[in-house]
Amino acid sequence: MPFAQLPGVRLHYQIDGDAALPPLLLSNSLGTSLQMWEPQMPALGARFHVIRYDSRGHGRSEVTRGPYSIEMLGQDAVDLLDALAIPRAHFCGLSMGGMVGMWLGINAPEHVDRLVLANTGAKIGTADVWNARIDAVRKGGTAAVAPAVLSRWFSQQLLEQPTPMIAQLRATFEATSTEGYVASCAAVRDMDQRHGLHRIHVPTLVIAGIEDGVTTPSDARSIVERIGRARYVELQASHLSNVQAAPAFTQALVQFLTNRG
Repeated sequence: MPFAQLPGVRLHYQIDGDAALPPLLLSNSLGTSLQMWEPQMPALGARFHVIRYDSRGHGRSEVTRGPYSIEMLGQDAVDLLDALAIPRAHFCGLSMGGMVGMWLGINAPEHVDRLVLANTGAKIGTADVWNARIDAVRKGGTAAVAPAVLSRWFSQQLLEQPTPMIAQLRATFEATSTEGYVASCAAVRDMDQRHGLHRIHVPTLVIAGIEDGVTTPSDARSIVERIGRARYVELQASHLSNVQAAPAFTQALVQFLTNRG
């Protein structure tokens, strides 16, 4: 099981696909792990050298003391590429992973070929909302907020007939470290990248879920407008669109990364 000891954290990662293929770095959402990308892996592993990793405080990666920041999480991505001797890669991140992607596009564009920002926003929620979630998790762990979080991740219809993938995502969420989760919530709480988006010049695709009440289509369109040259796709999905609308998500991702859409 591969781990990378980076300057500030030990990250767990997984590599799929031939090393001769174009590199692609995938960054998970808040409360998930690298396993969230399983629906995409058959298609991506055949076309790319895919590097998935558990964000700091998630999955099997180290839980360092919080609070975290998006800058810290973005530097983790850069450090991981450096540790793997990959100077430049495509990047796809969803939700918190997309926030990391925005940071990379603004602050470390030399490491990014093409950028995919899925179900994300440059500024999400208020400090009060995030502090209430942090307090709830500190008192009862992630299980205390699991029903509310799952209802944002997926439509009610899907939750009433959960697939094995959804059951796995719930189990991963409930097993997420309390400290790692609240430290990451603080990173999202304190983030505001709205005024830096105009500095993103790498080819960018923004993906939104029509039913996403967390990072809404309006949030996504705001990113597109501020970047100016980004492409935009809406999918019939809630927050974890790569799971709920997996075929459409994968098709849009592959077409964009292979410059066919």
